[in-house]
Amino acid sequence: MTESGWSSWPAPAKINLFLRITGRRSDGYHTLQTVFQLLDWGDTVHLRLRPEGGIMRAASAGYGVAEAEDIAVRAAKALQAATGCASGADIAIDKRIPLGGGFGGGSSDAATVLVALNHLWGLNLPEARLAEIGLGLGADVPVFVHGQNAWAEGVGEQLTPIQLPQAWFLLIDSGVHVPTAELFQSPQLTRDQKLVKIAGYVSGSLLDNAFEPVVRALQPRIDSVFTAMAGFGKVALTGTGGGCFLRFDSKETALDAQAGLPEGYRSWVVPSAPESTLLQALRSARHESIT
Repeated sequence: MTESGWSSWPAPAKINLFLRITGRRSDGYHTLQTVFQLLDWGDTVHLRLRPEGGIMRAASAGYGVAEAEDIAVRAAKALQAATGCASGADIAIDKRIPLGGGFGGGSSDAATVLVALNHLWGLNLPEARLAEIGLGLGADVPVFVHGQNAWAEGVGEQLTPIQLPQAWFLLIDSGVHVPTAELFQSPQLTRDQKLVKIAGYVSGSLLDNAFEPVVRALQPRIDSVFTAMAGFGKVALTGTGGGCFLRFDSKETALDAQAGLPEGYRSWVVPSAPESTLLQALRSARHESIT
């Protein structure tokens, strides 16, 4: 805690190393396979306790999401509702992860709020319960709550921790927001892709993303990234957003590729993370609280 009462917590980004649609359930949801790679880069969530209750977003927040729709605010209220906690919190977020890019910014912010307030409010809910609350907010929230690189199946809720090699990634924000519902409804989407076995998956390898051909056909700006950057390596789409990435073994080669990116695109060169930086922050906070 600082003298002003604020504490700061990381909300790391993720990428999907591949994403396959393997079927469709009777309730309309699609089954999938993917690998979540956590990154050592992302947003920062600032929290300040309000003993009198209430969840308030700082007035300085200006990242284009109404407070009532902000998943970070909704996460705090969901935690209150699930526990009957009378305490409240002020929330402020330093946004670095682009909105709608498929890098998990909103889901990670929500997970950080759940994990951090569980500690700050002294609720001591187990991780599994926090993940359950998170799933009610969004399908990607649980992976950030657990904080491990993960193999995911089902509708994305069946998570198996997986060890991934260290790598560097060039993240590219196309600036295009792709409506997820439109993608899932596209007749061009392949919905019966062959299952990949976790035992046969080469850790860190980039396979296909089922949404890539659909997105490239719908969004010329994203297609241009694939075309312009193909000479530097395999360009991949992350999730169902408009964000793209390339994987490299060194920071230097990633920076060389970044220099070749056409003008007009935001980009970042960032390292992978063996586990979420949020878990590291939580361990540090717990240590400080008992010393």
